[in-house]
Amino acid sequence: MITDNSKLVEATRGLRGITFPRVSLYGFLVLSVVSWAYIIFGVDSGLGDLFTGRSWSNAGHFFSQLLGLEGGLTGGGRPAFFDLGRWGETGKLAYKTLMMSVLAIGLAGFGVLVTFLPAARNVSNGELGGSPSLALGVLYHVLRLFFAFTRAVPELIWAMVIVFFLSPGILPGAIALGLHNYGIVGKLSAEVVENMDPGPARALRSAGAGNIQMLAYGIIPQAMPHFLTYLLYRWEVVIRTTVVVGFVSAGGLGQEFRLNLSFFQYTDVFLIILWYLILVLAVDLLSAFLRRMVLVR
Repeated sequence: MITDNSKLVEATRGLRGITFPRVSLYGFLVLSVVSWAYIIFGVDSGLGDLFTGRSWSNAGHFFSQLLGLEGGLTGGGRPAFFDLGRWGETGKLAYKTLMMSVLAIGLAGFGVLVTFLPAARNVSNGELGGSPSLALGVLYHVLRLFFAFTRAVPELIWAMVIVFFLSPGILPGAIALGLHNYGIVGKLSAEVVENMDPGPARALRSAGAGNIQMLAYGIIPQAMPHFLTYLLYRWEVVIRTTVVVGFVSAGGLGQEFRLNLSFFQYTDVFLIILWYLILVLAVDLLSAFLRRMVLVR
């Protein structure tokens, strides 16, 4: 009997050691090994060509032509990134790209600022001390569905649709990026409100504060730093995504990138990539600085 009990205890301990995170980790490792084994041994992936001398020789010739050391890509002329005139022309496009990202994140931020409070469950059902109503419940579900829809549709699809209604330029690109990021920032901001401490809002309600006062002094001060942080982070993502919407004539560097790539003007493509690198670094540094200011306050 004692032996049976000890076996039962050991079996119970073994079952306790089987947790969902541990099983997920093991499953991920097994799938990774099987996937890489299939890619390397099961199909002709071309991975072996990466280690051949011919591939590295072709890569060396390509970069030599790109830098103008050999003819070919530049036609014996001067590479675009060594031409100050081309830097000025693409600089204007870089400025338009930056304006597209600012306009996009501004549209998304304004939309979220107006709608993220009724999209929080604890605001719509009165858990924070307010009075629940059928209208707030319906509005909650409508806004959550709209958040899901706007973020489920990729920026490229939004841009393809909007370009049909508006002339090509930075405006359709900004609207497309703004719609997609509206759904993302809206969901994150609403969840911040749902997870916040309800104590201050309930204390204000018990002290006789109205709905507007409760929102202004009990909820918004807690949610606003998170909202601004999410918005700045998405701005960093938007500046990278402008190249995607540019492929459907949404303006900026992305449109020029597609045209130069279509005509195999690789030195111009490389110049545009350099401008994107400058924009991404600048936006990342500025966003990090602004996030620190928000968190300090």
